Amino acid sequence: MKTIQFKMLTIGVLLLAGLTGTVNAQDATTIMKKVDDVMYAPKDMRAVNKIVLTDRNGRTDTREATIAQMGTNYRIFRFTKPASQAGISVLSLPDDVMYLYMPAFGKVRRISSSIKNQNFAGTDFSYDDMESKPLTEKYNGKLLKTEGNTYVLQLTPKSQRSAYSKVIMSVNKENFYPVEMQFYDRGNHEIKVAQYTFIKIGKYWNTEKITLKDLKKDHTTSMIMSDVKYDTGLTKNDFTVRKLQE
Repeated sequence: MKTIQFKMLTIGVLLLAGLTGTVNAQDATTIMKKVDDVMYAPKDMRAVNKIVLTDRNGRTDTREATIAQMGTNYRIFRFTKPASQAGISVLSLPDDVMYLYMPAFGKVRRISSSIKNQNFAGTDFSYDDMESKPLTEKYNGKLLKTEGNTYVLQLTPKSQRSAYSKVIMSVNKENFYPVEMQFYDRGNHEIKVAQYTFIKIGKYWNTEKITLKDLKKDHTTSMIMSDVKYDTGLTKNDFTVRKLQE
């Protein structure tokens, strides 16, 4: 009798554990989907970005860029200042397609998957970080805990080519925008941390500032967004290789 009771208890525990895992997985997917809905809510967006690079000695280098985005998979990021950087652009398209334009060489080249882990134009953002792609397409999620006013998720890259083994993301519970993301390399060491500030513009939550720190280099890149315009009527024709060179 005791053996039967023990077996029933064991089966019950296993079933409960399996059910909890399923609920957590579903919760993580739901949260990620809500984050995507917030991040990609506008039909399109145009803005100006101020980029401040800060080295370990506190020296800064300031740049300026424009960004245009449509939906979840179309984005052009183009440096406008200083003159030495002006025109350097990256185009993100569906199906993991990215292009880089370097005015000094006068030609566009497609960014191969093998170099997407490299840093973009001296910033702490990799080409992969610059890609326009929903979280639910890039990662599998797991809800780790609820902490104060945030959900804490572990994101595991779906692509084996990713430089990251995992990303720990904290999400605002009320409005579902990211608060912080911690990036871990393949050796499971934390290598970068990004902190986000959001403000509401009209009916959309807008990324006002991103501060990304490379923990190994002790180097930081801050992006401050301004002059934001939503739903301006951009089309796929605004996201072509030809537009990248204009």
